[in-house]
Amino acid sequence: MNLVTYLRLARHAEQTFADSLRTVGRGHAKHPDVLFICQTLAKMSDKQARRLAPIVDRYGSSAASGDVEEPERLHAAGLAEVRTGPVGLLRDLQDLHVLGTLVQTTWTVVLQAARALRDDELIELCRHASGQNSRQLSWLNTRLKAAAPQSLIAA
Repeated sequence: MNLVTYLRLARHAEQTFADSLRTVGRGHAKHPDVLFICQTLAKMSDKQARRLAPIVDRYGSSAASGDVEEPERLHAAGLAEVRTGPVGLLRDLQDLHVLGTLVQTTWTVVLQAARALRDDELIELCRHASGQNSRQLSWLNTRLKAAAPQSLIAA
């Protein structure tokens, strides 16, 4: 069963997203909304990663080959540092949005597998995580729209 690969991707992507949100928040702390909301959004992803851990263990222990390896291109790269200036904030927000979209699509495919398996616990987690992720992406999209005119025209 390949589900464990995507469960691990979901956990890794959520944690990477959380870490990247914190990095961007701290790096653009002169914008208090970015600092505090990024911290709040990071906590959402932290919670999803924690909630997923026992399910990963459950499906991972049933993997026929023992430890299932993640395919080379199936990973989430986080933001190690932030850019400076108004365009830097815009680009960092875009990078977060791309990472958040990876999280969203991962939850979508895991939900489909959970439905096929009739795993109610995993279905509930996927639905909750997808809802939280939608909130995260909504804020990122709104903040991108707010930053774009000033960053691209006034600078």
